[in-house]
Amino acid sequence: MTLKLSIALIAVICILATGLTLYGLGGLDPALLQGWLNAAGIWAPLLYVILYVIATLLVLPSTALNLTGGAVFGPVWGIFWTSVAAILAAIAAFVFTRTVGREAVAKRLRGRWQAMDAEIRRSGAFYLFAIRLVPIMPYGLVNFAAGLTSVSFQDYLLGTTLGTVPSVLPFVLLGSSGLKAVRTGDVLPLLGALGLTGILVAGSTWYRRRLKG
Repeated sequence: MTLKLSIALIAVICILATGLTLYGLGGLDPALLQGWLNAAGIWAPLLYVILYVIATLLVLPSTALNLTGGAVFGPVWGIFWTSVAAILAAIAAFVFTRTVGREAVAKRLRGRWQAMDAEIRRSGAFYLFAIRLVPIMPYGLVNFAAGLTSVSFQDYLLGTTLGTVPSVLPFVLLGSSGLKAVRTGDVLPLLGALGLTGILVAGSTWYRRRLKG
C-alpha cells in the first residue's frame, strides 16, 4: 500500500469515526450522563485517561475519544483531561520504542519513518509541533515513529505538548457543542468548533509546506 493511499484510508476512517461518534453522542441523555459522572466521581477522568492511553498505544483513531472528552467533561475540563491523556500516551509510546520495542516498531514501520527523521533533523521540535496539528495523522503512529528518529526526548516532549493542546481543542469543543446543539438548538458553538477544525487543517498544511520549503 502506497503512502498516499494509506493517508487517504486513514482520513476516511477518521471521518467515519467522527461522524459515528457525533451521532452516538447526540443520542445521549444529558441527565443520564451527568448521573454517571456524579456516581464515578474522581474515577471518571482517571478511567478516561487510562482508556485514552490504551487506545492510543493500540493506534486506534483518537478523534472519537477527543469528541467523547468534550461531551463528558465539557469544554474546559475536556481539553485538560484529553491533553493530559494524549501527552501521557505519547510519552509511553516513545519510551517503549526507545527501550524494549525498537526492533518490533522498526519492522512494523519499515520505510515509513525515515522521511520523518529527515524532517526532524532539519526542524526538530517545530516539525513535531506541526505534525501534531494534522487531524488525519494517527496520533499513536506518530508517537511510535518518533521513537525511531534522532529527536531528543526534550524536543519530542516540547513539540508534542505544544502541538497536542491546539490539535485536540477543536474536537473537544465539537463534542461539547454537539450535545449543546441537540439540547438547545443553538448551533453557533457547533459551527465555531467546525470552523476551528478547518483552520487547524489549513494552518498545519501551510506550516508543514513552509518547513519543507
